[in-house]
Amino acid sequence: MFLSSLLYIILCIWVMPPITITQITNSFGYGLKKDYVNWDQISINVKLAAIASEDQAFPDHGGFDWDAIEHSLKPKKKGKKTKIPLGGGASTITQQVAKNVFLWNGGSITRYIRKVPELYFTKMIEWFWGKKRILEVYLNVIEMGPGIFGIEAASQKYFGKSAKNLSRAEAAMIIACLPNPKRFSVKPISGRVAWRYPQILREMHNIEDDADVQRVIR
Repeated sequence: MFLSSLLYIILCIWVMPPITITQITNSFGYGLKKDYVNWDQISINVKLAAIASEDQAFPDHGGFDWDAIEHSLKPKKKGKKTKIPLGGGASTITQQVAKNVFLWNGGSITRYIRKVPELYFTKMIEWFWGKKRILEVYLNVIEMGPGIFGIEAASQKYFGKSAKNLSRAEAAMIIACLPNPKRFSVKPISGRVAWRYPQILREMHNIEDDADVQRVIR
């Protein structure tokens, strides 16, 4: 199992995962729309929006954002709500790729079974793939609508254009549907997406001049 998983990880340096468990399970209820594209066919706006919204420490961490994990484990005072900023979730982009490509999503019980292999796959793709490949695969396999996987399929569905031509606002709107694209609709725009995408736009502006971010998205 170790050797086969290692070979698959290495193969995916150059080849997109043909299909994932999440895509298979979704295809029964929602169908399956996906159209993988390479790095140069994805707008820099999408790459920036994903980092700004999902994992602002992505260029710097080794797969796990320990500060965010520590924050998520702190006990919350009863009746007090805490605000977690964009990019402040405990699950990094690398971890999401590990779950989506090699494992599965969801499940209140099975997620605990998933934790050990998730640690393994997260570190392995950090070592073997590198940041650009991780982000490229992430933007191709993540669900961005009911049965819609990847930025190209989402871009064609919502805006009738290629992912390489998405504007900043369009990119932010699509990314704003995460982490629940079945509930948070891009078109017709849901209240959650309408509220969140301007925040993502602001964060994009705040981080876009960072040298480490530029190194990843270019």
